Amino acid sequence: MKEISVSQTYRVLEPGPIVMVTTSDRGKPNVMAMGFHMMIQHAPPLIGGVIGPWNYSYQALRITGECVIAVPGLDLAETVVDVGNCSGDRVDKFQRYGLRKRPAKDVSPPLLRDCLANIECRVVDTRLSDSYNLFILEAMRIWINESSKERRMMHHRGDGTFIVGGGKLDLKDRMVKWRHLP
Repeated sequence: MKEISVSQTYRVLEPGPIVMVTTSDRGKPNVMAMGFHMMIQHAPPLIGGVIGPWNYSYQALRITGECVIAVPGLDLAETVVDVGNCSGDRVDKFQRYGLRKRPAKDVSPPLLRDCLANIECRVVDTRLSDSYNLFILEAMRIWINESSKERRMMHHRGDGTFIVGGGKLDLKDRMVKWRHLP
């Protein structure tokens, strides 16, 4: 075994696929890339997401208490990186990167039409947002893009490289303890 710096933890234990988060501030939508997120519980479905004050979306999320988490496929890889490399206070990312929007049903921020999935969320807890930039979000609605041909997702390794998920391992027969979950 070789010891590496603890600063590399994110490269070993990444949280899931890279996502894009839409917010809306006084009617102006914005989108950002987010790599730090996690499922917290099944019912109600709670998601933890780290969005810091250095992100333009931070204030919109704190003020409005709502966002959309969009899960891009591999076909949007370069767009996701480009979105993450600029700030919405200077750039209309939707226009610059050709991101197609669709109105959400229960929240103001838009859905991203070309993503694999969109999750409409409301902030339900901000107690950890000051100290850890961690927002607890409740999923209100989920939209799946059944027409997307690209189904692979990207997992960020923290250094500009990504793991591409695409295969499926079916162990449902062995999953006896949690079989009751939908």
